[in-house]
Amino acid sequence: AAEAALNILYTDAGELALQRGWRLPEYTVLRETGPPHIREFTVTCRLEKNHCKAAAEKMMAKLQSLSGCSEVTWPSVRFDTIRSSTAEKINLLRRNPLSIPNMDYIQLMLELSLEQGFEVTYFDIDELTVNGQYQCLAELSTSPVTVCHGTGISCSNAHNDAAHSALQYIKIMVSSK
Repeated sequence: AAEAALNILYTDAGELALQRGWRLPEYTVLRETGPPHIREFTVTCRLEKNHCKAAAEKMMAKLQSLSGCSEVTWPSVRFDTIRSSTAEKINLLRRNPLSIPNMDYIQLMLELSLEQGFEVTYFDIDELTVNGQYQCLAELSTSPVTVCHGTGISCSNAHNDAAHSALQYIKIMVSSK
């Protein structure tokens, strides 16, 4: 009886998953209760993160309908492009150390991102570190996407530290061949 109930689920959900390009769900029967002629089944369904992809696709469709344009693109710059760049800010990054005290790394990161054509987004982490410091992530719209962590005694210090980490990463990536 449990197998028959699962077959119904497999058919409906499986077809939906195949139609939408999702991975097939995994079902587990946890419990069967009730008399044989009216059995009740408690079933769990496990989906991989592909359902998040479907949600993202729906959001993209919504954004496209709101903007009136058929394609929404996000700025993305490959590290190969940055590596071969001879622009001013990237050359300064290559030549100069990143160990200057009281440096505004957020401003330096902003100038570099404007020069190279990628975006930087800072995400504050609500939880403090074990040492009671603020935390933040800096996400660069490079390809591949780059995410760097920063900590500090204030939110702005954490942003500056994350920008510093991102600049160190870029420096390593553009220096390697």
